[in-house]
Amino acid sequence: MAMGRWPGGGHVLESWDKEPGSPVSAADIEVDNFLRRELCDLLPSAGWLSEETVDHPERLGRGLCWLVDPIDGTRDFIRGRTGWSISVALVSAARPLIGMLSAPARGEEWFGIAGQGSWRNGKRLQASQRQEFSGARVPADSLPREDSDLVTVDKPNSIALRIAMVAAGEADLVATLRWGFEWDIAAATLIAREAGAGVSDAFGAPLVYNKRDPRAFGLLVSAPAIHRAAVERLAERAEALAGPRRGA
Repeated sequence: MAMGRWPGGGHVLESWDKEPGSPVSAADIEVDNFLRRELCDLLPSAGWLSEETVDHPERLGRGLCWLVDPIDGTRDFIRGRTGWSISVALVSAARPLIGMLSAPARGEEWFGIAGQGSWRNGKRLQASQRQEFSGARVPADSLPREDSDLVTVDKPNSIALRIAMVAAGEADLVATLRWGFEWDIAAATLIAREAGAGVSDAFGAPLVYNKRDPRAFGLLVSAPAIHRAAVERLAERAEALAGPRRGA
């Protein structure tokens, strides 16, 4: 469905800004409507939280909840680039049970099951095993001066695909220092965790899903041996942007 509208396949796409700097396309809406219909029919007891659907607090009283980003990486999608994916996670008791990413422009299907592992195109994933923080590979366009000891690698616009790169051992670290939404990361963080990666918010705390406010400040996904060093490297910047962590 998404590929049938993707400009990279020669299709003409209708797109607009939901708000300044936040693009959306007809494909986002079409995929969202399809997934909501199919997934809610599959599991009627589950709640629903999606980037392109008005949030209803009734999801908070459900034991299960679908977290969906119909097209993560919309900028790449609109520009005809391949760095976008469709992200679906099923969450129970604030933790993902199942995570799925589809990146059809790349011919990739990612899948993770809590406690059982994760796979890309049927091949089991093993996260990066890097032991030293300096020299870590980061999917980024550029790096701040204070991180000049790190190395940039290809950066898809989809944050989910950047997280998946750590799960596949193709990157060592993904870090954000901003407020982000659960639907962007729920599936990919499960896939990374099941591949053995270290996963937390910017302060090193566990991520919690299906909250009343579906946001978290920052994200750290890395090779497990360098996760603590990443938290320490970013601590001062994280506190300056978000304020000290409660209870710290």
